[in-house]
Amino acid sequence: MNDFNLPFSIQQLVTPEQAFHYRIIPIAQQQGVTVLKTDHPELQQIQMELTILWNTNIEIVSDSTENINCYLSTNYRQTQSDSISEIHYTVDFLEKIVINAKEIGSSDIHFEPYEKNARVRCRLDGKLKEQFNIAIDEYPILINKIKIRAQLDISEKRLPQDGRITMQTNTKDFDIRVSILPTLHGEKAVLRILSKDTGHIDINSLGFTENELITYLENIKKPNGIVLISGPTGSGKTTTLYATLKKLNLPNTNILTVEDPIEYTLEGINQVQLRENIGLDFATTLRAFLRQDPDIIMVGEIRDVNTANMAIRAALTGHLVLSTIHTNSAWATVSRLIDMGIPSFLIASTLNVSVAQRLVRRLCIHCKSEQDVSSALFPTGFEIPEDLQKHYEARGCQQCYHTGYSGRKAIYEILPIDTELSTLIKNNQLAIDHYIEEKEIFTLKKNALSLIKKGITSIEEVFSLLL
Repeated sequence: MNDFNLPFSIQQLVTPEQAFHYRIIPIAQQQGVTVLKTDHPELQQIQMELTILWNTNIEIVSDSTENINCYLSTNYRQTQSDSISEIHYTVDFLEKIVINAKEIGSSDIHFEPYEKNARVRCRLDGKLKEQFNIAIDEYPILINKIKIRAQLDISEKRLPQDGRITMQTNTKDFDIRVSILPTLHGEKAVLRILSKDTGHIDINSLGFTENELITYLENIKKPNGIVLISGPTGSGKTTTLYATLKKLNLPNTNILTVEDPIEYTLEGINQVQLRENIGLDFATTLRAFLRQDPDIIMVGEIRDVNTANMAIRAALTGHLVLSTIHTNSAWATVSRLIDMGIPSFLIASTLNVSVAQRLVRRLCIHCKSEQDVSSALFPTGFEIPEDLQKHYEARGCQQCYHTGYSGRKAIYEILPIDTELSTLIKNNQLAIDHYIEEKEIFTLKKNALSLIKKGITSIEEVFSLLL
């Protein structure tokens, strides 16, 4: 079987635009000659044009259209939106990286130095993929460009720094959150791409089942109380919060948010950027919010007991509070608040609903392959449901860039705090497996199994949720 993955040092000899335009694949570079493959019928014409364009010696060999398509889809992403020529500022290597990452749907860009070289990786559908190799002597120049654009101190190389970059094209503008971290071989930079466009965010298309959506909407429409969304970093919690705010954003409602960072801008909502370096933390901002006559308050994250106490105080004084917290399940949120030192009777009287969520990759509909279910695919001791006889696994094709997956879907665990559950919380009775079974609440595990049965995702993708 042909291996279509190119080494990154070879792959970056050709830009994605050149690869798709000329249908060329770089194979090697030796003694000043760049060796390319193509399925183009006019080899001499392509060779002459590229020799003039690159001012270097070119050698081109012919290959099949099928192989060239596989090389292209495996190693390059074809951009689908603004072309780089539309940027208002002078284009350099950094800006090309950022714009290309934005166009292919990347959420983060990682610049990482090592002993002999440096690399650039982009996060696509939750997974990091290497895009460029950079000579280690050129890496500090790139990092300094990032720091200058983010208005950071280029002379400070010993301490972490955080900043923000705004980029503009003729059709879109977007922000980038910059984090600089000193490492053994230099400064590592992570750029989080923050879209200002909220047009695609809709609570009806997030991934809630019909019953889950009804339950969730009932609880966010209550005039006061706390709505908590839990999950690990990168699980889509913030997107769910923004979709909720869009639903609640009415002309007669005063909504205030404190975020770190502000990932989307919402018209009609008062958004505050956290600035802990000057004392503007979550707890301080929440205290100020209570004097701003709010109806709804959104707190980016409950990180400590002070923030939790202020959120509960806001809920007790007649406000609806939305926030996120890092726990593994909806019920674990209650345990986490108790561990923080929040009295259980306050949790019971203020918490409306606890939501846990994850993002799972969707199988590519063009290449997924149906297989028989085997116990070896599941965690040890897992009881395979009787109605799960077949499953789909990822294969990889040109449509999904040979990853086997295309796009992601959120799965949820909705736990409304009713009278019975409130009583259990007050009495510190935290073992509620019987309650979940009795109420037929769909946990993350049940929802993951449902996606496997429907062929939406693979066992491998949701393996950790089945443990």
